[in-house]
Amino acid sequence: MQEVNEALTGAGKWIEDNANLISWIVCGIAVVVCAIIAINTYVIKPHAQEASNENAKAVVYFMNGDYDKALAGDDAECIGFEAIADEYGFYQEGKLAALYAGICYFEKGDYEQAAKFLKKFDADDLNIDPAAHQLLGDAYVELGEYGKATKAFESAAKSGNDIIAPMSLKKAGIVYLKEGKKGQALKAFKAIKENYPSSSEAQDIDKYIAIAE
Repeated sequence: MQEVNEALTGAGKWIEDNANLISWIVCGIAVVVCAIIAINTYVIKPHAQEASNENAKAVVYFMNGDYDKALAGDDAECIGFEAIADEYGFYQEGKLAALYAGICYFEKGDYEQAAKFLKKFDADDLNIDPAAHQLLGDAYVELGEYGKATKAFESAAKSGNDIIAPMSLKKAGIVYLKEGKKGQALKAFKAIKENYPSSSEAQDIDKYIAIAE
């Protein structure tokens, strides 16, 4: 008990002797917290809303198949996905613009630009994120960059999405066969049969397994 009392007394004396220091620390923490709140309220949220508004304008052109205006804007109200991705890349809406830009370029047949923008997209969504990785893999296949393609397909497959995962595994397996990597192709094909037996990709997977064996 005496040791506890001495410890408490010592702690109290330290606080008393360092009152100014403690006050500065508390004030500093308060300033940081206020700054974070202010930045979130007056910078992040408004900019995120701006990006969302700009995306909405570009999506209209995207839905109409006018990929050029969706990408570059219309010199009036819409600045286009490219500018949104560049100006608001820190925000999720900016990343979404990069995804749209990647899709636009893929549809236009410009696979190098498609890959450039698709790489900028990142999200935790179990549907959109693997779909983006799969499209990135498709772009790399068109560019003949098979190593990058299989990496993107494998990444998409890790999502476990019942539709995208087996599709990406099959794409990866076929590319592995093109590279002469039968062992890795076999692994991808067997993963479809074992983990996604009800998928459309599994219906003829035995044929691919036989080729890879």
